[in-house]
Amino acid sequence: MRAGGGAARGALALALLRRCLLLGPLGLRLTGGQDGDGCGHTLLTPHSGTLSSKNYPGTYPNHTACRWRLRAPPGTSLLLAFGDVDLEPSERCARSSLLLADPQAGTAYGPYCRNAGPAAPLLVTNSSAVTVLFNSTSHRSGRGLLLSYATSQHPDLVSCLVRGTHYTQEHVSVYCPAGCKDIDGDIWGNPSQGYRDTSVLCKAAVHAGVIADELGGQVTLSRQKGITLYESAFANGLHSKRGSLSEKRLIFHKACGDALEVAAFNASSWWHEVDALGQDRAWVAQRAALGTAGHSWAPEPGSEAAWLELDLGTRRNVTGIITKGSSEQYDYYVTSYRVSSSRDGKNWRPYRGSGGQEDKVFEGNADSHGEVSNAFIPPIVARYVRVTPQRWHQRVALKVALVGCQLARVRAPRPYVPSIPREVSVPTSRPAGHTPIPGVALDPEKAGSTLLVVLLVSGFVLLSSSLLLLAFLCRRKRKSAAELNGGIAKGYPEVESSPGCSLQSLPPPSPVLDLSQTHSPEYAEPDLVQVSPSSPTGPSTFKPLLDEGYTLPLVVSHYDVPGKYHEYAEPLPPEPEYATPFSEPEPASTRRSPGGVTGLPGSLPVRYDAPALRPGELLTAGRRPERTVGGDVPSAEGPLGHVYHEAL
Repeated sequence: MRAGGGAARGALALALLRRCLLLGPLGLRLTGGQDGDGCGHTLLTPHSGTLSSKNYPGTYPNHTACRWRLRAPPGTSLLLAFGDVDLEPSERCARSSLLLADPQAGTAYGPYCRNAGPAAPLLVTNSSAVTVLFNSTSHRSGRGLLLSYATSQHPDLVSCLVRGTHYTQEHVSVYCPAGCKDIDGDIWGNPSQGYRDTSVLCKAAVHAGVIADELGGQVTLSRQKGITLYESAFANGLHSKRGSLSEKRLIFHKACGDALEVAAFNASSWWHEVDALGQDRAWVAQRAALGTAGHSWAPEPGSEAAWLELDLGTRRNVTGIITKGSSEQYDYYVTSYRVSSSRDGKNWRPYRGSGGQEDKVFEGNADSHGEVSNAFIPPIVARYVRVTPQRWHQRVALKVALVGCQLARVRAPRPYVPSIPREVSVPTSRPAGHTPIPGVALDPEKAGSTLLVVLLVSGFVLLSSSLLLLAFLCRRKRKSAAELNGGIAKGYPEVESSPGCSLQSLPPPSPVLDLSQTHSPEYAEPDLVQVSPSSPTGPSTFKPLLDEGYTLPLVVSHYDVPGKYHEYAEPLPPEPEYATPFSEPEPASTRRSPGGVTGLPGSLPVRYDAPALRPGELLTAGRRPERTVGGDVPSAEGPLGHVYHEAL
């Protein structure tokens, strides 16, 4: 049964296709984009478009038919988005039907009606030409149909009926077809604050000036937190509604939409008014700035072809215009106008929009205090923009602001030219701009960079040589100073001492301590003190051994030594010195042992680091030894109270 029904349905589709293509229900001819009495709103372009039945979304009429022929550029195929297919149900869609066919390939999709709708909202065809057939008979209800199409280059095609609530992601990018402006659907909000997410998405994009209705295009938007109140506005021929709070709102992204600064205003004429009280009021061109308080610019009464000119100072990318009337006090405003542009202020070019056939007339204001926006798609690239009013209310009065951005300076890439070896004639004369350098072969195209590198390398070598020579001279100067100060810079070869500083000029050593027999070191010898392995090693004032790896620092003058390098003790003086006793001599009856215990007779006196004495030489306790003529030391006549050390 199902197989038989499918065969009958296919036969009916082919019969409808043959009837519409060959004869047609109303004698249609293949001479245009659409034919028939059942066609509604239609806008067909090579890349996208929208079509609907008559009276959509109202009830479509009885006994009507329409045929649309859709064609895509060669090499692409067509995508069809079913916005609404509401045809009265019937068996095999016999009363009202929608059929899609490819006449060349002989394939068909459908027929479709309410009880036999499309399986998916987007139909992907493999053909660049599709014929859409709509047929109606007697029926009671049904809105009809609404379809949109685009080429296969835009797989994210959506219908004109898609709303912001159909998406849950925060960022959305879709392709809106041409012709959504005149499709029934409500929008709430304006371009500055955004739109309620219940608004029709593509229609709101036209209102915001993101796309042109006659072209369609890619739309990028974000869903942000909603606001309490959405103000209505009139922009790009569309009225939005005043809306209440919503959970989310739609924000359309427009890259070039900043307010442009106007350098100067100019006009065909201006009105000098004298009111009933005899007060003068000048409606000069400078009052045409949108932010000016009070009255606006107005030409002289009775002047024809009045115009207002805006000088941007330099060329800009102008993407839109905002107009306003005089003010609430004066009910003057412009209802329609044309726009022209110039780059030099002399040659003017009228704006014709995307069609390019006729000068575009923009819809202006409907009152004297509201602002109206219109977008330039494609944008205007010019320095001077002139507004020419076409219709107005009571009197021409205008305030204007331009929207856009700076002109992007993009250099065109150089065309690729393959490198082919060829014979090049040797020039007879050398170009004057290049100076030959001996020993260096320079390419004329790279001579500047090569010469710069050579100069930099030469300068670096010269600087390095100067630094090395300066360091060598400084080292020689330091070495000479070190040889002259041999007494300070220890460890270097000593120069011959002057007679005033020789050892022969010193007084003879004392006969008490004969130190002439022993070798007098240049530095003091360290104390022979047993140091435990665990005791910390402190700094030493004695000259280290040669095997310790000590290197004498370089000394230039005696001012460089203190606080910078180590110092060592000088040689001991040739004559020993003794300290003065601190207290009176102790009684002879009391003696101290080396361990500090008193009262032990016969204890020997203690000696600490005393100089080596010859046999029979003793120190007298409690006083200095008295020198005799023979150099003998008197014997001790009392207990040893103090022992004196030799001066370090």
